[in-house]
Amino acid sequence: MEKIRDRFKQSKSSSRETVKLRKRSSTLYSTDDGRANTHNAIGVSVIVFTILFRLVNCVLVQTSFVPDEYWQSLEISHRMHIHCINVLRLCWTSLTILTYGYETWEWREGIRGYSYPLLFAMMYKILQLIGYDTVQLLVFVPRVFQALLCAYADLKLYRLVLQWETPDVAKWTFFCQLCSWFTWYCCTRTLSNTMETVLTTLALCFYPLPGSKMHNSWKYLCLVSLAVVVRPTALIVWIPLLFCHLCGEQNKLRLITQQCFPIAALTLAISTLIDSVFYGKWIFVQWNFLKLNVLESVGEFYGTHPWHWYFSQGFLVVVGPHLPLFLHGCSLSSKKHRILLITIIWTTVIYSFLAHKEFRFIYPVLPFCVVFCGMSLAKLQTWRKPAAVLLLVSNLIPALYTGLIHQRGTLDVMSELQPLCDLSGGQRSPDVLFLMPCHSTPLYSHLHCPLKLRFLECPPDLTGNKEYVDEAEMFFSDPLSWMRRSFSSQEMLPTHVVMFDCLEKDIASFLLENRFAKQAEIFHTHFPEGRVGENIVIYVRNPSHYFTE
Repeated sequence: MEKIRDRFKQSKSSSRETVKLRKRSSTLYSTDDGRANTHNAIGVSVIVFTILFRLVNCVLVQTSFVPDEYWQSLEISHRMHIHCINVLRLCWTSLTILTYGYETWEWREGIRGYSYPLLFAMMYKILQLIGYDTVQLLVFVPRVFQALLCAYADLKLYRLVLQWETPDVAKWTFFCQLCSWFTWYCCTRTLSNTMETVLTTLALCFYPLPGSKMHNSWKYLCLVSLAVVVRPTALIVWIPLLFCHLCGEQNKLRLITQQCFPIAALTLAISTLIDSVFYGKWIFVQWNFLKLNVLESVGEFYGTHPWHWYFSQGFLVVVGPHLPLFLHGCSLSSKKHRILLITIIWTTVIYSFLAHKEFRFIYPVLPFCVVFCGMSLAKLQTWRKPAAVLLLVSNLIPALYTGLIHQRGTLDVMSELQPLCDLSGGQRSPDVLFLMPCHSTPLYSHLHCPLKLRFLECPPDLTGNKEYVDEAEMFFSDPLSWMRRSFSSQEMLPTHVVMFDCLEKDIASFLLENRFAKQAEIFHTHFPEGRVGENIVIYVRNPSHYFTE
């Protein structure tokens, strides 16, 4: 009995000690949401690697894509003013960032919002205040900003898949995201579609996906609202996702009245206030955008495509070499992936109903697609490494070619014209005429000086006049007659003419008669088409007055 009592006392005293359990090393039992921070890529943390990768991405994209990356962002930022901002307790009443610039017809019709260009206008103002508002920084800083935002979205997508799927799927999804040639080509550009894609990716990370632990309705609804402010058509992507969330929510009325409505109302109110200040009148840009582009199909003025274009060309180009992996990943998907697949199909189908189609319109669903690509690579065993190498190489070639070579001339020509800003004294002020398809080049955002610049305009007719012909179309129908009619006297002639080389032969006699000499020839593309030539040429009157060797 004494031995039994001793053992009982011994066990009782030991129960007071802290019991230490062996920590499980398996990620299956891990609850650490910060695992993305500890993983390495090429010997450095994922965060550092992603930031450096996107900054290199920014530097290696030196070409132009579409006019909107300048004319709907940077050019507008050049003309904006900083007004009294009560939130920041600063009052810069009527203090201008730049006092010159040009607004396209979209801004005159009130279908574009100032919220997105305001970001760059604020950057311009900061650069001006610290004395670093050089043309190089004015062009580069907004793109660095976009690159850093994209890096953040890449990391959030990786973290989402890391806790939604296995670490292997997360790793290969991250790989596929960084490999995508179209993401490389677009993500550092100042396009509204780029910001829409970033906001959509971030919102997806907080969306209540089946089995996700990161969901936060307030955060994702705020991000969706911001995406709609930047580009109203962002709502197309989110309609099936919002509907799915509503159907799965137990308290639907609470979701609508206490989250959806307040967030949407506040975001639209702030956006409307910003737009009304800069337009100088009360205006609802989102409605005007949908009315002209969707209901009245004004976009058709800039080209139409058949209904199947996204399925036969657009989607194939955007997904690119990822397509086989995407299709394989779709075959592996389970019920919880269904909403992503529905969103991809829904978005592609809805955009197919619009006559005017562009690759960038479906860019926001590309991050959805890479999730399926990651699932495919994670499933492959014997062929995983060869498939990954093939994916990397097949994306690297178009990424570098389109980023460094294809369509670079329209940016290089602005660098060629930049020395004209330094002219002073008694010389005649330079007067540059761009005889190119309208909005082929950026303008003051890439010169940063008040040169006299003229270009062929092409606003659509909004009055219903069936006989309407825009200025650009009139010029290209008979270039020589247009030149002689527009410049009937020597005083009216420009000092510089910029055009594609395919136009030279059409106005050669006019240039010779008025003593224009070719000053520069700049490579643009290996694939000239229609009014776009292989090279851009600059003709100058009295060349020695304007350029020095």
